[in-house]
Amino acid sequence: MKIARVLLYLVVVLVALVATTSHAWAFPSEGFHEIEKDIFDDWEICRTKAFGEDGFYQITQDGFRPVIVFQSLGENTDLAYTLGEQIASEYSNPQRRAEEVFNFVRDRVTYTPDVERTGNDEFAENADELAMDIAEDGIGYGDCEDMTVLLAVMYRGAGFRCAIALVTGHTALLVHLPTYEEATAFFELDGESGWVWAEATGRNNPLGWAPKQYLNEKIPAYEVSAEEPPYEIPADTVAPLTPPPAPAVAATATGEGVSYRPFSFFGVIGLLWFISLFRRRRRH
Repeated sequence: MKIARVLLYLVVVLVALVATTSHAWAFPSEGFHEIEKDIFDDWEICRTKAFGEDGFYQITQDGFRPVIVFQSLGENTDLAYTLGEQIASEYSNPQRRAEEVFNFVRDRVTYTPDVERTGNDEFAENADELAMDIAEDGIGYGDCEDMTVLLAVMYRGAGFRCAIALVTGHTALLVHLPTYEEATAFFELDGESGWVWAEATGRNNPLGWAPKQYLNEKIPAYEVSAEEPPYEIPADTVAPLTPPPAPAVAATATGEGVSYRPFSFFGVIGLLWFISLFRRRRRH
């Protein structure tokens, strides 16, 4: 009897350990490696930080480049891009097609902080990793950058122009849809109007709804091109592409009732950089 109880206890402990490990490492371990407590992928892009030349958004004091999105475009096109193509084949009307792409991500990805999902304060998934979770389980889990990157790749697959926007502590997508009547505001990107906000982190958010706090600001944004080649790493080196020397362009909300406030790109980036350094020091 005692032996049976001991065996039962050991089984319970083992099951608990397996469950805990699965929760802490909810992303595929294959292809990832750790360097000084940060996690890198096969492209030598750091998934646990957005800052620096090896960060998944390559944020520096000069600009940013969401390099992780190119892991699912160009020669690396896979599931996420195909999902966008499938939606495009089903909906010929551009507005309906844009809504279907948005609704797919909003409804199938449950907003989950990285620390709950992976055990890390920060961990970004590329579009295909999140799309694979949805394909296998019917649902995926991620935070704002995970949803934004998936949206960007799917919108490119569906034939839309899009740009990744960056604000303090948050990221979202802009989609070029100048005739979309449901938008609460249009944004102007590099002198071109007709960009609408895509915020998929809220279950009730519609495409084109924009948070009020962003309407009076110029926002750093990076237009994603499906034709832009991803960084290439020669077989004998491990060096990611250096971010562009110039900052990304800024998007400004336009339209009736929207005012303009002076903006400093370097102020936003500098604040983000400071927050990152503070968090890293606190962890150490």
